[in-house]
Amino acid sequence: MKKITVFKLLMALLGIFFIGAGVAFNASTSLGNDPVGIIYDGVRNAAGLTASQLGFVSNFVNYGLIILLFFIGRKYVNIGTLIYILPYGFFVSTGTRIYDLIFSSHGLVSRFMGGMIGCFLLYTGVAIYISMDIGLDPFTGIVMVIRDKMKSDYKKTKICFDIVMVALGVILGGKLGIITVFTAMTAGPSIQFISNKITSLMESHEHKGKNSDR
Repeated sequence: MKKITVFKLLMALLGIFFIGAGVAFNASTSLGNDPVGIIYDGVRNAAGLTASQLGFVSNFVNYGLIILLFFIGRKYVNIGTLIYILPYGFFVSTGTRIYDLIFSSHGLVSRFMGGMIGCFLLYTGVAIYISMDIGLDPFTGIVMVIRDKMKSDYKKTKICFDIVMVALGVILGGKLGIITVFTAMTAGPSIQFISNKITSLMESHEHKGKNSDR
């Protein structure tokens, strides 16, 4: 992990907001949750909590995963991980309110559009956060540990991990739907693609900055 700058911190917070809003958008469509959101929704359902408490549940799950990650992949837990979980639940709740403001209609077309925006926000948010290299969110940290153990790449590991999360979420009572299938199949490749583009742009910018200082 490289030095944490103000720029990286602000960009990471933007990424976290995108992730939380994306999860909230997907959950609000009733067209299914993404593989992470379905875990939150499943735990919420199993605990008998309301949809408005999804942000609270997401915090509870993330705290538990950080404890697990501390024991099985401590190198992926740092200040950046803590920065991720502190505002996350609030961002999910905020995303739910934003969705309700934008999509007052509950028709299929509106919900489909909301889901597409939700997926875009989710993929972009995770990619931004990974690219800032200030630490990993709990779920991505678990994926990285599995990737290291299996000696595979992120894309393949993410797809397999998401399939397992979907199965567990459904068992717990999370909402399964078209968004679940779509994100399970496309999240890994999409996040890796966006992350590579962002990293390339940052490296190019840093290179130009060094040349201008000469």
